Amino acid sequence: MGFFKKLKEGLKKTRDSVVGQIDSMLQTFTVIDDELFDELEELLVMGDVGVETANKICGMLRVRVREKGISKPSKIMDEIAEISTELLSENNAMVLNTKPSIILVIGVNGVGKTTSIGKIANYYVQQGKKVTLAAADTFRAAAIDQLKIWAERSGADIVAQGEGSDPAAVVFDAISSAKAKGSDIIIVDTAGRLHNKKHLMDELSKIRRVIDRELPDADKEALLVLDATTGQNAVNQAVEFAKATGITGIVLTKLDGTAKGGVVLAIKDTLGISVKFIGVGEKVDDLQPFDPQEFSRALFVKDER
Repeated sequence: MGFFKKLKEGLKKTRDSVVGQIDSMLQTFTVIDDELFDELEELLVMGDVGVETANKICGMLRVRVREKGISKPSKIMDEIAEISTELLSENNAMVLNTKPSIILVIGVNGVGKTTSIGKIANYYVQQGKKVTLAAADTFRAAAIDQLKIWAERSGADIVAQGEGSDPAAVVFDAISSAKAKGSDIIIVDTAGRLHNKKHLMDELSKIRRVIDRELPDADKEALLVLDATTGQNAVNQAVEFAKATGITGIVLTKLDGTAKGGVVLAIKDTLGISVKFIGVGEKVDDLQPFDPQEFSRALFVKDER
């Protein structure tokens, strides 16, 4: 099964509940008027697009309807898909040009962080890259064991110490190992953090200092893993993390388990942070780089490939 089809299936709950309601609403109108836009905005908000983002989409849609002379409500869904693509199309590609490059992965426990790391590692190994994993979530032995399983499954190297060891020391060792083995990418797992846990944020700062000292010229990505099923709570979580630490991208998991797929638009519009990977299933290849056009088509356009 191609990823577009997986994506379309993964977004089925959102499409059925939210986009289905929009489609049904449009069929009740014979003209495009203020009432239509008001109802559309309300339905977008219900789909966890967020109030401000829904307002922006409707504002852009009004302009397009006027400029293109669109008169049939049935034509609106294609325009929404185009607007969605436009809003999401910026800085989606990972920047990993140096050897090694480094990916720091953060997020609270329970969002699928360690699993996402394993899937990202698998993606790059399949691209022919040599990957080293750093098991720097040393607060939980289970996290270290889980990452070891993913390393074996994906064909990545792993550097780990025991539970309770210094996470920054693990990162230092992983960088040294990656340099010695000629790794292309280092992916660092970190302890599940809540934004109000100051000591954990201090620890993250310590890890960053080690990375900056040991790899001053390396390309660096800092990815925040969020659970799509939490909707606007995921947006709030991202806002707090963005305040506390630099984030270059989002990994959005569990899109297939929620009717809140519109949160992708809310995250990008609210924070200006791009989604880099999305997950639409449990299989190792069900986490893939985010493609704004594919996402928008899978969510808003009815046709099949």
